[in-house]
Amino acid sequence: MIRLRKWQVECSEKALSVFQNQSHFLCHATPAAGKTVMVASVAKALFQHDKIDFVVCFSPSRAVAHGAALTFSQILGRSFNGQIGAAGGSYTYQSMDTLPEELWQVLREHRVLVVLDEIHHCSGVVWESSPIGNSWGRTILDRIQGKARYTMALSGTPWRTDDSPIVLSQYIKSNGQISCDYEYGLRQAVLDGVCRAPKIVLTDNREISLKSAEFGCKTFASISESLKNEHISYPDFLFRDEVIDQILSEASARLTSIREHTPMAGGLVVAASVAHAEQIARRLALAGEHPIIVTYQTPEAQRIISNFKTSSDRWIISVGMISEGTDIPRLQVCCHLSRIRTELHFRQVLGRILRRQPTDPADTSAWLYVLAEPNLAEFARRIGEDLPGEKVVSFVPDSETRGTKKSKAMKFYQDDNFALTLDLDGQTSVEVSGRSRETPDEEEIDLRISNHYWNEVLALFAHST
Repeated sequence: MIRLRKWQVECSEKALSVFQNQSHFLCHATPAAGKTVMVASVAKALFQHDKIDFVVCFSPSRAVAHGAALTFSQILGRSFNGQIGAAGGSYTYQSMDTLPEELWQVLREHRVLVVLDEIHHCSGVVWESSPIGNSWGRTILDRIQGKARYTMALSGTPWRTDDSPIVLSQYIKSNGQISCDYEYGLRQAVLDGVCRAPKIVLTDNREISLKSAEFGCKTFASISESLKNEHISYPDFLFRDEVIDQILSEASARLTSIREHTPMAGGLVVAASVAHAEQIARRLALAGEHPIIVTYQTPEAQRIISNFKTSSDRWIISVGMISEGTDIPRLQVCCHLSRIRTELHFRQVLGRILRRQPTDPADTSAWLYVLAEPNLAEFARRIGEDLPGEKVVSFVPDSETRGTKKSKAMKFYQDDNFALTLDLDGQTSVEVSGRSRETPDEEEIDLRISNHYWNEVLALFAHST
């Protein structure tokens, strides 16, 4: 029997109370707080009070849908596979267009609770009697609103990057903020011991050189300054071996330290593409690691994720598979090396390492490693705003050791002549310095990154591990 946390009890009671007067409830709870367990408990109470006949869940991925089905089955004590005799079924938003008409008929003819997980993926409103929004939002307005007995929406990040309205939601006119029926923030979750204390490490470089026939040689003292130049882009850093090595070295050392007292702890790398994931895997292999790769192209990806969840493997590298809702509690270190730089994605990635385990020490932290790109740095500081009263600690290694100290856990073999050459039209190629190009008349930018790295650590809670 699962014992509910204090916030889950409060939210469940609030939902049952709200459902006496209205049919929709929105819960905003920080990623990794345990929203699925909470909503399954609400469903159980509604069954016990003879308020519903079935439950139908929708979520943004097959992994999340599968996890929801297992949780509902466990808490309800009934099958949850959508078949005859089941309490309900769990589906993805993507499958809405292909679901049989019989399922929608169940909503019209029976008392159904519809759970909409990570509702921020669904945008839409009714305008002049017609639904507008994205396809998932329009389906909800067409087939669920007014048909389901109750709807319960969940989100760890209740806003959209495009600022379009989230379906079924109410907004406060004075400030345009979404109105939630219950909120459970990150600070309270950490104080309650529900989530780990986050520590975000921003990695920067003090000596970045650009050289081309057009503008000569320019040197910049940070990633931010070099990007303002607009001759290079953020992915130019993401795909550099030496940048990858620096972040992996720091993160691997941290993971090794954590595994001294939590032997099963694991690390996640969120990569930018399949080729990038393979590149990262090669760099980890040079250090004697044996990372797992899972991407949207990987056969049996869900089985691989499930196996990693209960294994003792150190690293898993993901492309579009472990960024939202996927529950792997043993993940405690993460390297954000994705091209995506939105606050929603940033917080969802952080959420993958926040979920505490019963065996975690009291002072357990979650470590997120990112490049000090301006947007990512701003998102990190906004996380800090969610945790008022905690100081931000900055440090720079001394000049003798700056950028040269390597983790004992990681050793890399680099070619000092390695450089990245960029065509000004945006095409990128990697080559060894001194090697001629096939088209020497093209404008090129030579990007060189020194080993003078430094970190800014946002110590959002003063824990040591």
